[in-house]
Amino acid sequence: TQSWQLYAEAAMPALERLYTIAPSFRAEKSRTRRHLTEFWHAEMEIAWATNAEVMAHGEGVVRHIASTLLDERSTELEDLGRDLELIGRYADTPFPRMRYDEAVEILQGKGVDVSWGQDLDYSKEKILTQDFDVPHFLTHYPKIAKPFYHREDPTDDKYVLCHDLLAPEGYGEIIGGGERTWSEEEILARLAEEGTSPEAYQFYIDTRSYGGVPHGGFGLGVDRVCSWLSGADHIREVIPFPRDSRRVTP
Repeated sequence: TQSWQLYAEAAMPALERLYTIAPSFRAEKSRTRRHLTEFWHAEMEIAWATNAEVMAHGEGVVRHIASTLLDERSTELEDLGRDLELIGRYADTPFPRMRYDEAVEILQGKGVDVSWGQDLDYSKEKILTQDFDVPHFLTHYPKIAKPFYHREDPTDDKYVLCHDLLAPEGYGEIIGGGERTWSEEEILARLAEEGTSPEAYQFYIDTRSYGGVPHGGFGLGVDRVCSWLSGADHIREVIPFPRDSRRVTP
């Protein structure tokens, strides 16, 4: 996915906190109820932030959205058939944390064909979140399941310090984030493990060569959050001109 993240990270030493709401573009030909090729992304990068602090920011944003909807748009929510008590729960209840390993065990217990090290695609997230009554954070994914820019867990380098926020009711991931790798050596090692040429990311590597700072951030799928909170059957329902793998105009 082409987003603002890597470019925002270049500005971390100077600005320390960056926020944007802008379109992002998906390279994968995903065709599900929650995927668009062009989608709106609310992204944040913060210097010195840990994975836990980034999660706290993301949770605060989502709970604020739910609370504001209740205060200012409760009539519209009822018109859409939404349960206001349910939206209130999303606004008021702290979001639990669950490690990736626990999620895999739950899925395997439900008879899902998933093995350790696989990223959890939408079909698995949908099954996992059907039993959730509030959003849950999934943390500590295996390093082999996530991109090179996630920082390794210093206590166990099989994992990275990242998270996904999964919405209940079968909606799945609405936020992805975590701590970023800020060591040039670690970035080069991760790219080598992935078999990716460092030349494609030379500008990004250079941002570490001259003294980067520890930082973290997240990306929130605006259309996905709208789809979940409005109870839409498909993400196309919450954007005027949806563009997916089969439609790019108008």
